[in-house]
Amino acid sequence: MDGNGRWAAARHLPRAFGHRAGVSAARAIVEAAPSRGVRTLTLYAFSSDNWRRPPSEVAALMVLFRDFLKSERTRCEREGVRLSVIGRRDRLDAALTAEIATTERVTAECANLHLRIALDYSAREAIANGTVGPDVDLLIRTGGEHRLSDFLLWESAYAELYFTPRLWPDFNSNDLEAALRDFSRRERRFGALPAPQPTSTERWLR
Repeated sequence: MDGNGRWAAARHLPRAFGHRAGVSAARAIVEAAPSRGVRTLTLYAFSSDNWRRPPSEVAALMVLFRDFLKSERTRCEREGVRLSVIGRRDRLDAALTAEIATTERVTAECANLHLRIALDYSAREAIANGTVGPDVDLLIRTGGEHRLSDFLLWESAYAELYFTPRLWPDFNSNDLEAALRDFSRRERRFGALPAPQPTSTERWLR
């Protein structure tokens, strides 16, 4: 979910506007994902390194996360979206952790999509603590950066990587479709050799 701040700056708006636009983009992608065969979607919302940002921006982000959980809880339950949060919680305020717990409880039985929000997340910490998750098939990085930035390092060992210059607030269902189409053309060997192609004689015999 990279590019919120740059999206706002390009429009001469405060960074907070970019983060709100990023929430709208997240909502659109969550709605589009199940129809395209996506069953687990993890969004990198706030890294452990993001605490280094200005306190005012961090405080605004935490309020935004809390409001997002409150506003989307009913929608997630209605649409069959299970929402869970990965990352540390000991540095989050009590109001936010309460909203996380409530949302996870209310949506626990939903099965159309598992939406995971990475909040105060560091892949290195997750690996050190043995709290890694399921393998990643496709990792999409928006905003033109070509790095993983401490996100799902262990789980992405054999992930297909897709980089796009599109800033996150502009990323939409068509962009998701393009990424999935690109993914479908990849040959995933997981360290093995490609499957042997049949000879012309074998093709004729079939």
